[in-house]
Amino acid sequence: MTSPLSKRYGETDAPAIALNSPAIDLMLNHRSVRGYRPDPLPAGALEAIIAAAQSAATSSNLQTWSVVAITDPAVKAECAALSGGQQHIAECPVFLLFLADLARLNRVADRAGLPHAGNDTFEMFLVAAIDAALAAQNAVMAAEILGLSTVYIGAMRNRPEDVARLIGLPQGAAAVFGLCIGYAAEGKGGAVKPRLPQEAVLHHGRYELEKQDAAIERYNHAMAAFNERERVNTTTPWTVHSARRVSGPESLSGRHVLMQALRRMGFLKAE
Repeated sequence: MTSPLSKRYGETDAPAIALNSPAIDLMLNHRSVRGYRPDPLPAGALEAIIAAAQSAATSSNLQTWSVVAITDPAVKAECAALSGGQQHIAECPVFLLFLADLARLNRVADRAGLPHAGNDTFEMFLVAAIDAALAAQNAVMAAEILGLSTVYIGAMRNRPEDVARLIGLPQGAAAVFGLCIGYAAEGKGGAVKPRLPQEAVLHHGRYELEKQDAAIERYNHAMAAFNERERVNTTTPWTVHSARRVSGPESLSGRHVLMQALRRMGFLKAE
C-alpha cells in the first residue's frame, strides 16, 4: 500500500518521517473535490466546522473574519456564475464565503466612541485575510474528519463588488475566497496531487533560490506522471503552467484591479 507521504511527494522525494500520526495522515491525504452529491450535511456538522474554524489562531484576538453559509440554490448558482462557471459551487449543499471583516471592528470602535483609522491600512486588511485563511483551514480539517470533502474557490476575488452586493456586505467586509463542502459525487473524489519536494520549500537558516532548480525539475516529472495517471488533458510542464498563470494582468481573471475594488469597499483608505 502506498503511504500518505509517498502519495504526496512520490516515492523518490518522500521525506523520512519517523512518526505515526493519524492526524498528519489525514492532512497528507487532502484533495480538492469538484463534484458533489446533493445530500445535506449531517445535523450539527456546520456548527462543529465553524467551532473548529473559530479555534484557529487570530491576530491579537481581534477575530477579523466572518463567514456566510449559502444553501439557497439560486444564490449558489449566482456565486458559480461570478466564479466563471464553477458548477461544483451550485452542486455542493453548503458554500461558505470567508470574509476579511473589519466592519465588525469598525462598529465596535464606533459604539465605544473610539477612532479606528488603523483599519484603513494595508496591514489590517492583511491581518483580516490571514485570519480568514487560518480559520478556513481549520474548517477544512474538521470537514474531512467528518467524512466530508471540500474545495477552495479563489475566484470569489474575480468580481468582489458583485459578490458583496449578492450577500449584502457592508463597507469594510470582502469575500477573500469561498469553500465548497459536501459529500463527493461518484467518481469525483479527486486524487492526492503531488507537491514540490521539501528541498524546494524547506530552507535551513538561509533562503537559497538557485538550489531549488533540481527539485523543481523533478517536480515537473512528478506532475507529468500524475496528469497521465489521472487522465488530465495537458502535457504542459508545471513550470510553464505556473509561469503562464502570472504572465500578465490579463492572466489574473480581473484580480489585477483588486486593490482598487477593495478601496471602494472600505479598505486601504490610508494607503
